[in-house]
Amino acid sequence: MHLKKITLLNFKNFESANFNFDSKINCFVGANGIGKTNILDAVFCLSFTKSYFNSSASQIIKHDADFFVIEGVFDKQEAEEHIVCSLKRGQKKVIKRNGKIYEKVQHHIGLLPVVMISPADIDLIASGSEVRRKFIDSVISQSDRVYLNDLILYNKVISQRNHLLKYFAANHTFDTVNLEVYDDQLIDLGAKIHTKRKTFLEAFIPIFKERYAMISNNKEEVNLVYKSHLENTDIKQLLKDSLAKDRLFQYTTVGVHKDDLLFSIADFPVKKFGSQGQQKSYLIALKLAQFDFIKSQTNDTPILLLDDIFDKLDENRVLQLIRLVNEDNFGQLFISDTHAERTENIIKQINQTYKIFNLS
Repeated sequence: MHLKKITLLNFKNFESANFNFDSKINCFVGANGIGKTNILDAVFCLSFTKSYFNSSASQIIKHDADFFVIEGVFDKQEAEEHIVCSLKRGQKKVIKRNGKIYEKVQHHIGLLPVVMISPADIDLIASGSEVRRKFIDSVISQSDRVYLNDLILYNKVISQRNHLLKYFAANHTFDTVNLEVYDDQLIDLGAKIHTKRKTFLEAFIPIFKERYAMISNNKEEVNLVYKSHLENTDIKQLLKDSLAKDRLFQYTTVGVHKDDLLFSIADFPVKKFGSQGQQKSYLIALKLAQFDFIKSQTNDTPILLLDDIFDKLDENRVLQLIRLVNEDNFGQLFISDTHAERTENIIKQINQTYKIFNLS
């Protein structure tokens, strides 16, 4: 699979732009703030129907415009897929596939697999558990639509249960029967989500370790550890034991929405003891493992987006990474960098077709 062309209207800093891509390597070069990352983010939007960097869809509309449109034409299994992602301020986002509007946006997820590697990924290490859960969920969801649907339902039930707990507190009342309606749904959905996350990580962790060894030349031992409230107790018992605490805090304090991943190098937390280079290598290994896992599950080759790849990596490591993704099992590659000459010198060292887009 590869992206043949893209059209942007009022997307971030682009009023109107068109790009035709090489099927292998595409490089966007130019000064900071010129829009290189925005093009990669537009490609991501066509896959995930949302920005990689902005949580609110309205934030990616050009500041003086009322709407944005991203149109992409993909070559997938010798057929064209025409995807349009659009939004008008104050209205619902619209996703079209070959002219037909999706009834539910989540039905599009997984059709066009994409993996982004960006300096913003440091949030996986530096931020709270929610970011790491989203990473797990995004990887699984690209190849498991049932999981995505269960996750959406679970989060909806959590929201409803939390609203009910706040209602009880505000009205100085409590109704066990009403609360158990939500508990029964959480028990079923939470068990399914936990099982699939556990199964996923059993397959994913060895792939991640292998990728890190390749990047670091076997210099350090790394590990991922899955932490969940459901490790030793079933969710029914957890909800029962935490009821008093839930009433006090007015939200659901236990469940798979509190799961986490622990990142370590040589048995020490990456966040505290990993150097910038080690942290960057760790994150790249995570994303390449994501690439490998999605490809193995979907039998489709994801598009790989490398945003500002020279950030915290020297040129030798970048060349090593580019050579790595030059293997036959990789497909289309998008790169952003501030230095055109540096990028082209590295790309010329591998035997692939490429295009360089100078943005000014």
